[in-house]
Amino acid sequence: MTVRRDFKEPARCRPDLLIGTEELFTAAREQLVRGGSVLLHGPAGIGKSTVLRSLAAEYSGTAGTVLRCSATESESHLPFLALADLLGLVVDEVAGRLPAAQRTALESALTGRGESTLQRDGLALRLAVLSVLRALAAEGPVLIVADDLQWLDPASAELLGFAARRLGDTPVQLLCAVRTDGQEYDRHLRALPPDSLAVRLNPLSRTQVSELLSRRGYTGLPRSTVRDIHRTSGGNPLFALELGRALTENPARPRPGEPLPVPTSLRALVLNRLEMLSDEARRTLLVASAGARPTLALLHSAGRDNAEAETAQAAALGLLATEPEGPAVRFAHPLISAALYAEAPAQERRAAHAALSTAASDPIERARHLALATTGTDPEVAAQLAEAATQARDRGAPSVAASLGLLAARHTPADTVPGPDERRLQAAEDAITAGEVELARDIAREVLTRVTVPADRVRAWMVVIESAGQALGDVDAVFPQALADAGDDPRLLALVHYQLAWRGLVVQGDFAEGREQAAHAAQLAARAGDRSTELLALAFQAQTETLMGHPDAPATINRALTEPQDPQVACHHNGPGLTRFRWLLMSDQLAEARTTVTALLREVRRRGMVESEVHFLRLVAETELRSGHCGRALDLARESLRLARDSGIGEVASALLTSFAEAAGGDVDRALALAREAADHAEVDGDQMYVSRALAALGHAQLVAGDAPGAVRSLRRVRELELGLGITDPARGRWHGDLAEALVATGELAEAQDLVTVTREHALRLRREGVLAVLDRAEALVRAARGQHEAALGQLTSAQDRLAKLGYGLEEARAAFALATLRTRRPGPTSYDEAARLFRRCRALPWLRQVEAATVPPPAEPAAVPVLALDALDGLAAMERQVAALVMEGATNREIAGRLFISVKTVEATLTRVYRKLGIRSRVDIVRLAAGRRTP
Repeated sequence: MTVRRDFKEPARCRPDLLIGTEELFTAAREQLVRGGSVLLHGPAGIGKSTVLRSLAAEYSGTAGTVLRCSATESESHLPFLALADLLGLVVDEVAGRLPAAQRTALESALTGRGESTLQRDGLALRLAVLSVLRALAAEGPVLIVADDLQWLDPASAELLGFAARRLGDTPVQLLCAVRTDGQEYDRHLRALPPDSLAVRLNPLSRTQVSELLSRRGYTGLPRSTVRDIHRTSGGNPLFALELGRALTENPARPRPGEPLPVPTSLRALVLNRLEMLSDEARRTLLVASAGARPTLALLHSAGRDNAEAETAQAAALGLLATEPEGPAVRFAHPLISAALYAEAPAQERRAAHAALSTAASDPIERARHLALATTGTDPEVAAQLAEAATQARDRGAPSVAASLGLLAARHTPADTVPGPDERRLQAAEDAITAGEVELARDIAREVLTRVTVPADRVRAWMVVIESAGQALGDVDAVFPQALADAGDDPRLLALVHYQLAWRGLVVQGDFAEGREQAAHAAQLAARAGDRSTELLALAFQAQTETLMGHPDAPATINRALTEPQDPQVACHHNGPGLTRFRWLLMSDQLAEARTTVTALLREVRRRGMVESEVHFLRLVAETELRSGHCGRALDLARESLRLARDSGIGEVASALLTSFAEAAGGDVDRALALAREAADHAEVDGDQMYVSRALAALGHAQLVAGDAPGAVRSLRRVRELELGLGITDPARGRWHGDLAEALVATGELAEAQDLVTVTREHALRLRREGVLAVLDRAEALVRAARGQHEAALGQLTSAQDRLAKLGYGLEEARAAFALATLRTRRPGPTSYDEAARLFRRCRALPWLRQVEAATVPPPAEPAAVPVLALDALDGLAAMERQVAALVMEGATNREIAGRLFISVKTVEATLTRVYRKLGIRSRVDIVRLAAGRRTP
């Protein structure tokens, strides 16, 4: 027997093993639940065996018999070996039920005695395998688990396929995995029943690779390194983990511009094919691996005269996948290129780069190759690299500029101007722009160990502070050192005081302190002639004054928008452009706000400003959400969150905005989870402003979910935090209407009215028309609860009309919903049609479900589930009990699927089993159980 231990004792299903395969896992599980078979396929290392074991561990408990085998390449020539693995331990239990001829043939095949063959005993053997499976299935469902189906010996594969095609309704299921390596998987389906589901496992995204590495303990890798791991591994989880392990064990990082080191464990996967290449073909492939975008023309220019024949040879060995319609030379997998480069001697690598330094057409690419072909310092090479970095920066490629800047620093002699550390600091600032904050921080910290010039030290401290993001409390000790290094230089002091303004807001939660520091920074920068820092400080001052409702806010905004402007600062996420956008959004000018922020997003994308892109993408989503375009807002918010998590920038802000978008147009449970996640992270960072905003998102999601008491708790804390921060402009978070509505739902009418009255005073003073309309909607609910129905109807109608004119589509729909709900309390016909139409127009699915629920007549009897119903559910499996309980609550199949994170088909299949176990026929019978009545 060659059954491996991990197949005898399947591992439990662990979420960290299924990163990136959750949807595929669910599809496969649903197929198994329906009684079908599953074939997992994909290249080596993609995670097939992991998913196979997880599925087997989860599903084998429902099977009476589990048969397992895992074939290996070295044993694939041994006939009937897989059959022996599958049936060797169970054949004795059913052998007595087989006809003599079948029993003899099967015994001979399994034991190796008698030299049984398919040619001689073919029919008897085929029928014997089929008979054994049917006999086992007669005692309970059978699950066959087979890994590495491609190594199954041909005899066993033929017998298994014969039986699988003839099992029919016999309760025998197959769960198999096969390596395809780009080949067709259809032929492997012949070993499975006709209706089997083929599931292809795909490469992981960069975010998923990052999560995988983190969960396996490789947490010290910079995001730029994770990006390189994803690119080199091609998203293959096995390759990514091996690369991560190698980097963790060898702390010496690859130099700028060089590919990742490839561990021996991965080189072995491709080196055997590389050894079949001629020496000249291998040199040609080395040049291709060193190039950024290799083509046949580039290889010719680099001196590889026989490039066509040599790349054809490599393609025949599966090393290259040249494009049939184009000149590109593409490696079959990025790992092949990386392994080839890693295996080459240093002298050959430099020769390849030297050839490319003259062959490449792009000046940036030529400079990079020149640097990698040169050893030691060289001022001319350094100058070319610095110029290339400038070009990359101007093209909107700050990540490339950072890499080139580090190369320039490496080749810069110590006694030149600018010196190597100045170039490193420029590279660090480029890395900040590109969102590579870990790289930037590490460069700055290294520079600080050497430099003594105050300007360079303050510049480095600014990079350290910027790299902290919202967690400014983590770098609190930096500020006194930066002030000491700045001395009495107004330009340097302006930089430090601008960061102190952020510290006052984020760490101290004091808007007045932040405003004072920003105003001081603006004055210092103006005295020093530093317009860029002055503009940033004025923009910060204007933002704080706006949120405080300060009377100087309009004047400060005008100062921030006055010429001359710095193009880089103008589109920065903390620059004057953002200040203008926020003013427009808070002043109910939605169309102009959308135009402004869309232009900003376009510009920062052109410049490669990743951090600003994250923020502006989120702000476009916020604008669409306020306009009632919930579907569009949800797509943009999710994109912003993906980018934020990928770059490690603005995660809290993107998570809380995505929570609002999910509550409006997506999944309310996900909205709750995202809001809680954002609040927890903001608490850890000590960022009171974002704690407030995250709790506002949580309170809103709780209100949409029907948890009014929870919404009251969350939003009361928001009110306390904003009072402490000094925020008086209700257009900042627009949570006041939600809190008032939740207070009405919990019967706290006096507090709701007080909140409306106080907030209205600020909104009237600041002319926030949208806020005033929402407050009128909330006050109408207070009046309705006090029995003032006519006044409430009139106020709601007016609020809906004003919200429609201002362009607040979702708020308009909520007013229409409140109107319809209020009219149900009065005699005469009632219709939710208008509210449903408006919610559909907004694609506000959670709200639309509330409308649908409101139109369902209330149950004639109490909704509580009596003891009889609970007793009846005792014999059900956990999933079956959950589904049945939700049916008792009146949930539809789609609602059940959404709440349990399963598909509608799975709900239907589960209900079928529930009906059978409870001896009932329909959902109505389950409801009768809930009502305490027996079914006929």
